[in-house]
Amino acid sequence: MENGIDFLHVLDPDMSSKIFMCLEDPSDLVRVSTVSPFWQQHVIANGLCKQLCLRLFPQLSKVDNVIELMSSTKNPAEVGSSNFTEWESLKKEHRAYAFLARGFTSFAVKQLIVEPIAASSTDNFPTENIYHTLNPSKRARRITYWSSEGQRNPAVPETLTYKLDGDLCLINEINIQPFQVFFQRGRPIYSAKAVRFRMGHVKQPKPPVGPPLDVLHSIHDCFVWTYTSEEFPMAQENRLQNFKLPEPVLCIGGIMQVELLGRVQKQEMDSLFYICVALVQIVGRSLAPAFSVDIDEHAKLTLKVPSYNQPSPPDIPSTNSSFFDQRHVRDYYWVEEDDESSDEEFDL
Repeated sequence: MENGIDFLHVLDPDMSSKIFMCLEDPSDLVRVSTVSPFWQQHVIANGLCKQLCLRLFPQLSKVDNVIELMSSTKNPAEVGSSNFTEWESLKKEHRAYAFLARGFTSFAVKQLIVEPIAASSTDNFPTENIYHTLNPSKRARRITYWSSEGQRNPAVPETLTYKLDGDLCLINEINIQPFQVFFQRGRPIYSAKAVRFRMGHVKQPKPPVGPPLDVLHSIHDCFVWTYTSEEFPMAQENRLQNFKLPEPVLCIGGIMQVELLGRVQKQEMDSLFYICVALVQIVGRSLAPAFSVDIDEHAKLTLKVPSYNQPSPPDIPSTNSSFFDQRHVRDYYWVEEDDESSDEEFDL
């Protein structure tokens, strides 16, 4: 506009920043920075992309340093303080947080579990271990599930802990299917009464994965939990149940724990309460391999950016595919109808 007035030249910097921070979508702020060199300078100098990311996800306030791994430029702290190095540092933070903001909305939504870490208890290891709660294969024509140990007190909780696909994951929802025991009389469903979710990171050197942790009762000592959800009621039904978080949650550290609260089904044979789970899916966006984090003993974070390339689409189907089809899940837990032993009753 020939006679237009650039409000950045009229208003003081603080007021201009407040106007820009009225934008809710980080992508809009990135677009603003491309309007003119002067606007770009204002966005970078005031760290507006970083401020907006912190407003969306306050956990990022613990980020103490940003490192671009693809850059050969020395860290400003290594070359001394100057206006040039300070400006280069601000530009680096702008690039990192602008790309991070882009990842929050554009990286692919997928199933995020990489591997199980531990179950608080397992009734029969390895036939009923936590590994059996992972994604089903269409070729896996067998009954697989995780079962807790039996308890006389139905209030005793259980936990399933998983490693996610990356240090930074934006979690939208969790899907859990309780297991219906087709080989017991009445085909009981051993669900929990409610579920709750924790997210966090390793507190000490990474614990081993496998049988040693599968019977570990002090799993909480291995991790720092930075987020705990509300409780969600679970239905005693043989279906994939969806638990959607009120807002997407940024998991920093790539560890998630499913808490199964309360038991509803008693086994007829031993009069003990059990919880059995057939399938767990954690759905969201992984910001790996574009981002990783280092966490020091003071819980300060170093945000690492290996590349500014958009990650390629995942091989794992998204939530829109037949991978999450309820019919697929039911097909997984299949029993030969002509198997004479299928009507016999077995102990968990």
